[in-house]
Amino acid sequence: MCTVIVEVPQRVDAATRVLAVRDEDPDRAWDPPGQWWPERYPGVVGVRDRLAGGAWLAADPRAGRLAVILNRPEWIESAPETPLGSRGAIPLDSVSGRPVTDPPHTQSFNLVEVHAGSTRVSAWNGERLAPQQLSPGVHMLAHHAVDDPGTARIQHWLPEFRALAGLPDAGWRDAWVAVLARSAELQADDDRAIIRDNRSHGFPTQTLLACTAEIRPGAVDLEVIVSGDAAEGERLRLLRRADR
Repeated sequence: MCTVIVEVPQRVDAATRVLAVRDEDPDRAWDPPGQWWPERYPGVVGVRDRLAGGAWLAADPRAGRLAVILNRPEWIESAPETPLGSRGAIPLDSVSGRPVTDPPHTQSFNLVEVHAGSTRVSAWNGERLAPQQLSPGVHMLAHHAVDDPGTARIQHWLPEFRALAGLPDAGWRDAWVAVLARSAELQADDDRAIIRDNRSHGFPTQTLLACTAEIRPGAVDLEVIVSGDAAEGERLRLLRRADR
């Protein structure tokens, strides 16, 4: 139940801004952004899942590409002789310029791809791979559609992020993190929460990581904002430290 906020610029030569919040099982080991795939994906930086070896978020700074993948709720059955592949290869292939296989042989997902001043979201629900080019402005995505009014956190927080559209390059990160910090004052199992603990909803996942990124032609500036366990005191301490 991850969350991504993205500001698509009016001009293709301007920066695209991203806030990506990762929810995962705390018992599933992962590594912070680094060049974990030097042979297959040279120069690519990403958040590595140690179990499957793929990435939740990946970026190729030289190419000015960033991709992040979010789970969707649809469950896809597969035959025992043809098990589904890991979704973690998809962001890595994306920032390396390889398109998503249609149809993907994976569980469902939303894939956010940023390149050359444009942002595309590809939704795979098990029946159809549907790409959507995002219009200029601020958009928010979780486990359903882009800007989904039925997702409580989007309905509650998207207007606040949209109110920050067009901020100067020097100030947008602080302003977005301040909204994220305010969101962390909600209980972590509140449907409106961005910093989440999903155990009461039947999922083992908690918010473990939040990153901001600024993507320009030939450059990606990726910054970790929150990295730690999802205990309430730790979440708030990290957010408030980042917000200073």
